[in-house]
Amino acid sequence: MGRIEPGRRSLTDEQKLMLGSVDSLMEKYDEAYWGKLDRDGAYPDEFVDAMERQGLAAVPVSKEYGGPGLGVLDASLILEEINARGGNCQPFHGQYYLLFALSKFASKDMKEKYLPKIAAGELRLQSLALTEPESGSESTRIRTSAEREGDSYVVKGHKVFISRVENSDLMVLVARTTPYEKVEKKTEGISLFLVPLDKVERVEFHRLEMMFNSQTYELFIDELKVPASSMIGEEGKGFRYLLSVLNPERILLSAECIGDTRWFVEKSVEYAKQRVVFGRPIGSNQGVQFPIAEVYAKLLAADRVRRAAAELFDSGGDDRSVGEYANASKYLASECSWQAANVAMDVYGGSGLAVANHIERKFRETRLYRVAPISNNLVLSYIGEHVLGLPRSF
Repeated sequence: MGRIEPGRRSLTDEQKLMLGSVDSLMEKYDEAYWGKLDRDGAYPDEFVDAMERQGLAAVPVSKEYGGPGLGVLDASLILEEINARGGNCQPFHGQYYLLFALSKFASKDMKEKYLPKIAAGELRLQSLALTEPESGSESTRIRTSAEREGDSYVVKGHKVFISRVENSDLMVLVARTTPYEKVEKKTEGISLFLVPLDKVERVEFHRLEMMFNSQTYELFIDELKVPASSMIGEEGKGFRYLLSVLNPERILLSAECIGDTRWFVEKSVEYAKQRVVFGRPIGSNQGVQFPIAEVYAKLLAADRVRRAAAELFDSGGDDRSVGEYANASKYLASECSWQAANVAMDVYGGSGLAVANHIERKFRETRLYRVAPISNNLVLSYIGEHVLGLPRSF
């Protein structure tokens, strides 16, 4: 069976070469590799090392700082390809969108200090400490505080669902430098800090057991002292910085879902051709064939919207226009991948539950994207209010 590659014809020669490198790596780090990681609850250290050696771990870093300086479209194609080959690209999802933020808002000194090392694979920036138990999706309500004391800030707070704390060298920490009750606008008073994790003392963390293999933690921060020079951008402007990276994050997440959909469709087609019941392949039955074909049709649409969103972002489109396409892309792709997961499970029947076939693993992985890092209900709310001009629903 041929590969399911809906956007292959529109790739440039450079993109084909780049994805060829990813494909070569995925031949070695195949489904068996990812299955073992899933059973062990382990981080893909060996694969991440290999990506770093190939120069693929920090593609948003500009050439000035030793990176290739690629845009969100190329970054999304890499993530798509990893998932389409049965892998899980989450470490690079985190690093890519955080690098877009650092490249855009960090001071020159901070860029010179960290970006070359990240580009060279000497440091990893894969963790964002934003979410809190009490605030959830209402990020302006975070309670973690950062109070100025001389040349430092003292941070206190509680974070949850924070990824890769033990596998990252650097973490972007989000805190309130002005309490919520003292700001005129709820989006004011939030600041971002770049924190080296090897020097963190005063932070207690516990790994959370999740539905799929995910290095996810709860953090308790007790008077952590961070230098004022570790602040990204200006004090109190952090929420605006976060918003600016939400669009590329949604586009990257769309690509992961598109990759998952490709993988599920390929698996479904292959099994539907080979599995013979009552003397004929089950793929000859419309009850099997039509659901696969429907998912593929939706995959084509999700892929086109993802590419439009990425091209708009890379060409410098305004945040509102990019936001419309980025959010629509995230919604379409995550709904598509979840439908594809269910179709694959139906096609495989009981065999889909067998660990050896990997369907149940990818089924668990792709379910995340409908609810995190943003719920699809909130995406629809954004489109309803900010694109269609409907009254605010909450």
